[in-house]
Amino acid sequence: MMAALPDDYWLLSIRQQPEQMTAAEYEALPEDISKMIEIVDGYVVFCESPTREHQKAGLRLVTLIERHARSAMKRGHDCLDANIDVDLRIRDIPLSNRRPDVILYRCIDRGDRLRPEHALLVVEIVSPGSETQDTMDKLAEYAKAGIPHYWIARLDDTGVSLIQLYQIDPATLLYKHTGTVMKAEAGGPPEISVPIPITVDWAALEY
Repeated sequence: MMAALPDDYWLLSIRQQPEQMTAAEYEALPEDISKMIEIVDGYVVFCESPTREHQKAGLRLVTLIERHARSAMKRGHDCLDANIDVDLRIRDIPLSNRRPDVILYRCIDRGDRLRPEHALLVVEIVSPGSETQDTMDKLAEYAKAGIPHYWIARLDDTGVSLIQLYQIDPATLLYKHTGTVMKAEAGGPPEISVPIPITVDWAALEY
């Protein structure tokens, strides 16, 4: 027989969110609150404050991706944009709203909501507390939403040191691991061909 918990046990003080949050409720939140949370199936998930290294890595990655996006547009690619820590509306009911570390997407009009059909690539930077979310939960969620490419970036003491590359299988809506590029590998900077040509300049990804 399982022993009863003491009346003052900390677990008994945890209260479940009473109701699922709606899109209207989320949009009514102040920005300083909404930027601290993600919503999964209507339930609030609090995001840890990123470390300085995590923030710098995100800035380095978006700068690299944005530079190559501009090169792709000069060669005739449709309009592209890149950003960090912005709302990505996975679905409205039940509400699911993520804030990817880095995202490359087709240009949208000012005021339009960023949705999976706009996204070409999402990058999540693994932190000590985000391993399961980034490598399992978000891997499955972004694939189910149909986002074509997903990268998982890992850091060392100097900056981004490894990027795992995933590409969606449209038939199953599952990601396939298509390769890993590592700073420690011999040779020149890795060349990634999709969703746009990107040369991974490791020096540009240092803190």
